[in-house]
Amino acid sequence: MESPDFSFPQARHPLGAPRKSSARFAIGDVVRHKLFDFRGVVFDIDPVFANSEEWYEAIPEEVRPRRDQPFYHLMAENEDASYIAYVSQQNLEHDGDGGPVDHPGLGQLFDDYAKGRYRLRRKLTH
Repeated sequence: MESPDFSFPQARHPLGAPRKSSARFAIGDVVRHKLFDFRGVVFDIDPVFANSEEWYEAIPEEVRPRRDQPFYHLMAENEDASYIAYVSQQNLEHDGDGGPVDHPGLGQLFDDYAKGRYRLRRKLTH
């Protein structure tokens, strides 16, 4: 019997058997990057790296994160702009005490901000 092919074609690298990785953050959590000065709201989670090889290789090797950990899609902000970020779990920490995030896309997915996190809009939940 052939073993199943667990791979993410968009990342163009085989993963082998899935590894157990548990997400430290949840959708709606406010987080801060440990190395760079930005924060954001988690709106999606990949259990392991699922971006392009070009994106991964563009990260300087000395700060390049492991692939076998959760990666988070964030509605992010810094002093200058709002944008979408893709960040490894090892580079994030909770930032619920920092107050709400000012990102123009938040209203499309989330309702209220309370206790350091955003609540997913009711019509988007199962």
